[in-house]
Amino acid sequence: MTESTVQRTAGTLADERNLVERAKSGDQSAFCAIMEQNNRRLYRVARAVMKDDTEAEDVVQETYLRAFSNLSKFRGESLLATWLTRIALNEALGRKRKQRATVTLEGVERAQETSAQIIQFPAMNTEVDPERSAAQHEIRKLLERAMDALPEPFRVVFVMRDVEEMSIEEAASHLGIRPETVKTRLHRARRLLRQSLDGQLASTLKDTFPFAGARCARLTEAVLRRLRKDSGL
Repeated sequence: MTESTVQRTAGTLADERNLVERAKSGDQSAFCAIMEQNNRRLYRVARAVMKDDTEAEDVVQETYLRAFSNLSKFRGESLLATWLTRIALNEALGRKRKQRATVTLEGVERAQETSAQIIQFPAMNTEVDPERSAAQHEIRKLLERAMDALPEPFRVVFVMRDVEEMSIEEAASHLGIRPETVKTRLHRARRLLRQSLDGQLASTLKDTFPFAGARCARLTEAVLRRLRKDSGL
């Protein structure tokens, strides 16, 4: 780890400790800051499991409510984002288990090996114009639908690694699996989507499942209302 990386990490931890201490004292601006910093990641992870926008937002709200009610348990041994992601993932997986019977990964993999097809995406030129913007939007929606079609174990790993750009070790830690398993699932997810996601669609990929602006503000305000109602802040 380089000196600059160490300095950035130390700065992040210091900022997070400050935010957590302020939140513990009931500072609503600290709650807002925490949510604004983590909304997109938590939403994407939750949606990767739930495959539903509304369900994913519910998971994120519940995640914050649980986290803010248990801030005393956060010891700072990991980044706050890591702690929140684990809560969100557990919440989403718990809801999913209640919704349907579990399908074994082995069965899913066998089915995919025999019947899956790679989704091909249309090529696009590099000129910036309204038509291209509209095409990018359509391709992004197509990509989102393709991601939704992935088996859950592959989809979650794909979102963590290629969308949220988590490290292999971080994704493995969140999911409780080996780093080698993360690599295998990611390889299979990429193969099912298309042979290469790093070329023409790389920039579009970063815009999938946006969670900002009014939606972000709405969720933040909903959590604050619940907090005020539950704790009289």
